[in-house]
Amino acid sequence: MSDSADYTFVCPECAESMLVNDSMRDALLENGCVICSAALTTDAFSTT
Repeated sequence: MSDSADYTFVCPECAESMLVNDSMRDALLENGCVICSAALTTDAFSTT
């Protein structure tokens, strides 16, 4: 599996956005937004 960006992440709380891969998506879902710590759901991600 490639480490290329597979998703666009946009935080629903602080509007931080970034391109992420599968492992980064999993980490964000588990730990929350890296900027504001908001809890996240899969709704915060769209495929690129």
